[in-house]
Amino acid sequence: MQYLKEKTFEQINISSITQFAGLASMAIFLPYLIHIQWITGPIVNAILILTLLKFGFRNAIAIAVVPSLMALSGGLLPAILAPVVPFIMIGNMILILCVDWFYNNFKDKTKGYWIGIIVGAALKFLFLFLSVNMISGLLIKQELAIKIAQMMSWPQFYTAVIGGVIAWGVWNKIKIKNYGYTQENNS
Repeated sequence: MQYLKEKTFEQINISSITQFAGLASMAIFLPYLIHIQWITGPIVNAILILTLLKFGFRNAIAIAVVPSLMALSGGLLPAILAPVVPFIMIGNMILILCVDWFYNNFKDKTKGYWIGIIVGAALKFLFLFLSVNMISGLLIKQELAIKIAQMMSWPQFYTAVIGGVIAWGVWNKIKIKNYGYTQENNS
């Protein structure tokens, strides 16, 4: 039994757990602290993408549901937008899925990454724009529906792309720091 306990503790990577907890904490608390879409959006998207690259698809999806709930409870999203939150979560998952698929299915990881970012940002934008336009007219006044549709349209594309730029820069710094080179330079 002691051997099993020792082997289990050997497999636990405290550094990875700390890094994941740090990214998750930032995704949870950032919407409470900063109420500006053009700051919060790119950082949250970067966190989702970094989580994907470092910890995998499942962990990124787990974190993808948190920021919109926190943005709603923290006041970044008005309470009237509560029905939109599931669509924001799905939009985040679309971005993660696209980046993951293209990054893992292209021989040139850099090219796959950037195609994944552009396609993912475009699909996230399109999904949110269409979803919000459909449901907002049913749930809220027309004047507010227009403002919400604007908030869930092009800014979603831009914040996803900017988040992708931030994540790529951080990811490359991490790889250089950890390995002294990038995988692309090594191939």
